[in-house]
Amino acid sequence: MQLDIDIEAPWPATLDWEALAARASDALAQIAPELANPRLSASILFTSDAEIHSLNRDWRDRDKPTNVLSFPMLERTELLALAHHGPPEMLGDIALAHETCAREAADKGVPLEHHAAHLIIHGLLHLAGHDHEISPADADAMEALEVLALALMGIADPYSAR
Repeated sequence: MQLDIDIEAPWPATLDWEALAARASDALAQIAPELANPRLSASILFTSDAEIHSLNRDWRDRDKPTNVLSFPMLERTELLALAHHGPPEMLGDIALAHETCAREAADKGVPLEHHAAHLIIHGLLHLAGHDHEISPADADAMEALEVLALALMGIADPYSAR
């Protein structure tokens, strides 16, 4: 999948966020074949809580920041039917909030880059039509995909501490 990455302050320049996003996307494509389609592209915005708060308020009617937002541009049925040959197709947009992600990573005792990788995978799964809010079974299925993709990256199961 082609990724268009935009990194804003306050995300630290000491880490290669583009490489992390590419690794997360590649790992996910190994276990979710619909995301291995070479026609797909997605954009990922690494931004601030203030920007996420604004996006969440304007697009989701939720007046608060959150860790990750996903804005799909294809229905799951369209994604599954998408041929591997043809013009590029935009899967959607993801935005990650630095302050919330950093706070959550610290609370969990994990590196920020591991938590960000988890949220990128989580966001890409939402773009692919997965939704953990539909039912407990859907949540379990989505979590299982996240855990497998993270394992391919050498990142521990984020749900094992529950």
